[in-house]
Amino acid sequence: MQKPSVLLVATMDTKSREAGFIESCLKESGCSVQIMDAGIRGESPVPVTITRQEVAQAAGRTLQEVQSIRQEGKALSIMLKGACRIATAIYEKGLMHGIISLGGSMGTTLGTGVMRQFSLGFPKVMISTMASRDTRAFVGTKDILMLHAVCDLSGLNRFTRKILQNGSMALVGMVSRKPLDTPSGAPMIFVSTLGTTEKCLQEIRGYLEQDGKEVVVFHTVGSGGKAMEELMESESIEAVVDLSLHEMADHRFGGDYDAGPDRGSVALKRGIPVVLVPGNIDFLVAGPLEQTLKDFPNRPYHVHNSAITVVRSTPEEIEIIAKQLGDLCNAAQGPYTILIPQKGFSAFDSKEGPLHDPEAPARFAKSLEAQLSDTSRIHTLPYHINDSEFSEAVMDRLQELLS
Repeated sequence: MQKPSVLLVATMDTKSREAGFIESCLKESGCSVQIMDAGIRGESPVPVTITRQEVAQAAGRTLQEVQSIRQEGKALSIMLKGACRIATAIYEKGLMHGIISLGGSMGTTLGTGVMRQFSLGFPKVMISTMASRDTRAFVGTKDILMLHAVCDLSGLNRFTRKILQNGSMALVGMVSRKPLDTPSGAPMIFVSTLGTTEKCLQEIRGYLEQDGKEVVVFHTVGSGGKAMEELMESESIEAVVDLSLHEMADHRFGGDYDAGPDRGSVALKRGIPVVLVPGNIDFLVAGPLEQTLKDFPNRPYHVHNSAITVVRSTPEEIEIIAKQLGDLCNAAQGPYTILIPQKGFSAFDSKEGPLHDPEAPARFAKSLEAQLSDTSRIHTLPYHINDSEFSEAVMDRLQELLS
C-alpha cells in the first residue's frame, strides 16, 4: 500500500516549531510530509520542501516584489495564488492525499484558500484560532475540518501539543481510510430545504429513494444553496427539486442566509429539469434578537434560538422575489415547473405558526404571472407546503418533467 503523502501549508517564519510538531506526528503515523512555506516576512529557520521563493515565483512574482507590497492582504493574495498552483500540480501528479494547515487569521486565509481548490471528500484539516468564529469566509462550500486552537498557536505547551496532535491524527485517519465503493450510478436528484420545510422534504426524499434515485439534500443557510449551485455546474444531475428559495430573498434584502446572486439560476441555465417551490420566502433570517430589532425594526419576528431570529417578509419583498423568479425562468434552457402552496410557504407561515400571512401566496402568484412569459408552468395548489398532498403534487410534476 502506498504511504499517504500530506501537504503541510504554513508560514514558517512564525510557525516553524508548531509545523514541525505536526510533521513529527504525521511521520510517526506513517505519512510522508511535504512542507510548503508560504510566509512573506522573515525566513524559515528549518529546511522545507517548497520555499516561499518558489511560491512567489509560481504566482509570477519574486519574493522581494511581494515583500515590497505594503498592504498585507494584497501580498497574501499573491502568495495564495502561487500556493494554489503548486498544490494543484502536486495533486495532479498523485503525490498528495491530504492537506493540513495552521494559523491565525492570515494563516487560516492562506490554508483554507488552498484547501478550497480541492473537491469534496479530499481530506482537509485547518487548525485555527479563528475556528470558533463565523467560518464561512474560510470554509466556503467545501468540506474543511476546522479545529479550534483555543489558545494562540505561538509555541508548544501542554495545550497546543494536544490540539496539534489531535488535528494531525484527524488527517491521518482520513488519508489512511479504505476508499469507499464506487457509487452505484443511480440518477442523482438535488433537493433544497430548511427545517421549516422538513416534512415536505422527508416525504419527497422517501418517494425518490423508493424510485431508485440518489438524493442529495442541501440546507439553505447560504453556503448550502451556493454549494448546490456550484455542484450543478460540475456534476451529472437528473433533476432538481428546489423547495427552499428563501436565500434569494436573504441576498436581496440583507438576510444572513445569502447564497449570492446566482441562486436559483444554474439549473435553469443548464437545462436541468427543475421543480421550483417558493419555500421559506415568508421570512428573512437574521441574528440575535437585539441586533435583529435594530436591523429590521417594526416587523413581526420569531426567535428561533439564541443566535437566530427570523422576521416576516413584507408584501413588497414577496412581489420582488416573484418577479425575480419570473425573470430567471424566462431565460430557462430546459423544462421547469413552479408549484405555489396557497396555505403557506413554511412551518412559520401556517395557521399555527408565528408569521402567518394568508394573503402572501396569492400575492406571489399574481406577481409571478405578470412576469412569466409562459404562465402554464405555474400551478397554484390548495395546500400548505408541508401537507402530504403538496409533496405528492411535487412528485407528480417531477415525473412529468422527466417523462
